Amino acid sequence: MKFTPVASPTPEVPNSVTRMMGAVMLALLPGTLAAVILLGWGVLINIVLAIVSGLLAEAVMLWLRRRPVRPALQDGSVIVLAWIFGLCLPNLGPWWLPVFGALFAVVVAKQLYGGLGFNPFNPAMVGYVVLLISFPEPMTRWGPAIDVSGAALDFWQSLNWSFAGILPSGVGFDGLSIATPLDRVREQFTTGSSIHDATLSLFSSGSLMQSWNLWLSLAFLAGGLFLLWRGVIRWHIPLAMLLGVALMAGFLWWLDPNRFASPLFHLLTGATVFGAFFVATDPVTSSTTPRGRLIFGFGVGGLTVLIRNFGSYPDGVAFAVLLMNLCVPLIDYYTQPAVFGHKRDSAR
Repeated sequence: MKFTPVASPTPEVPNSVTRMMGAVMLALLPGTLAAVILLGWGVLINIVLAIVSGLLAEAVMLWLRRRPVRPALQDGSVIVLAWIFGLCLPNLGPWWLPVFGALFAVVVAKQLYGGLGFNPFNPAMVGYVVLLISFPEPMTRWGPAIDVSGAALDFWQSLNWSFAGILPSGVGFDGLSIATPLDRVREQFTTGSSIHDATLSLFSSGSLMQSWNLWLSLAFLAGGLFLLWRGVIRWHIPLAMLLGVALMAGFLWWLDPNRFASPLFHLLTGATVFGAFFVATDPVTSSTTPRGRLIFGFGVGGLTVLIRNFGSYPDGVAFAVLLMNLCVPLIDYYTQPAVFGHKRDSAR
């Protein structure tokens, strides 16, 4: 077989980080558009505030560290980080939630560890968990999807509420806020009542209000499949995470279907699909070996269901990802493939 010789200097390869982040942004568009349509302008406000805060924090930290600022801002990594973080926030939250969370994610979880490629924990999930633990009440301010009562806020009303805490005349916050599907099921779980009817009614064909999580999941699934098609992510972590969710939820559901929700409920509610394709697949903080990715993804899925059922928070994707981030060095150590031409170390 003949090979074409290439003499140095070799052609310059385009920035792979920039191309990868550009593909992720395109993949985020369907889910973001669906979230804005279903949950209102607060979603877009959160994303914009998080991105602006993240870019400013990245620039200041790079300047303080005497590192080049422009290349880091142009590669798109901080935009993707802040975009994913902003999508996790409640649509009726105050303006300082995305600002404070993005600053913490970029400054503490990313730059203080050395910047892109050196952070051991997913920065977006670190920012989200810090907000969830520090400010639990504002993090529960979820509004209903496509409010048929007419109380939904338009763009300017959403801005006024986010920055000034002022609602239109005759509209109360109690009339806007609503429990998420996971919140409702968890409340029934903690009170000991049956959740069977709640699980079935979640996807009732006659209620878009109750099935908004389904539409969001399908939109993010479309974006995730685009990432797989473009080769930006590999199939191991998304498939393993979804399988982990299904098997763990199926086992609990088999033990007591009146106490635990079905696998379908756990797969299509909360941040399951979003986390499987856009969060757990972070190339910096996830496992790097083929077998390690399967273990990592399955662990995230199983822990997500356990935290949802037995933890203090309705959704467990962020906590599960961070816990498995801790295990990545150990997973990679024991799942390294054998080097070609060498026998596998028996001590492992």
